[in-house]
Amino acid sequence: MENIITRKVTPEDVAQLQQIGRSTFAETFAASNSEENMNKYLEAGFATEKLAAEINNPHSQFYFAEVDGRVIGYLKLNTGQSQTELQDLGALEIERIYVLQEFQGKKVGQLLYDKAIEVARQTGARYVWLGVWEENPRAIRFYQKNGFVAFDKHIFKLGDDEQTDIMMKLELAGN
Repeated sequence: MENIITRKVTPEDVAQLQQIGRSTFAETFAASNSEENMNKYLEAGFATEKLAAEINNPHSQFYFAEVDGRVIGYLKLNTGQSQTELQDLGALEIERIYVLQEFQGKKVGQLLYDKAIEVARQTGARYVWLGVWEENPRAIRFYQKNGFVAFDKHIFKLGDDEQTDIMMKLELAGN
């Protein structure tokens, strides 16, 4: 797919971030979870105030993938104390890479992933890590293809359902 650009999300983009966040999360996980748990997570996890605070956090960064001005996916990165687990100053966390279903398989996720690695190198991170739901084989394969290896597990709460994420890590050569 051509003409896809990435750009950093600004505070003025909070409504677009909320929309793409809710849409892509629901597309990805609604079929595997109860409607009640999905609604709880979508309301809390993508609340306007929460997203605005995350955008303004100097240790978190969001990037949109856009084609012809339309947001088709996004990336969220965390460093330092904003990381959800490890909080290692020498690490960068990919908290989210989500792409609208109609654009999956068109290298949008890879473009966002490449942006994450670029930011990791710019910040001098020694490694990149993430958590991926154990029941999301497509995402697991994507990260394995990009050199990530599993190193631990953690619990992710979706509403009142506790789910297991596989924690994966990529060591960055030269950093």
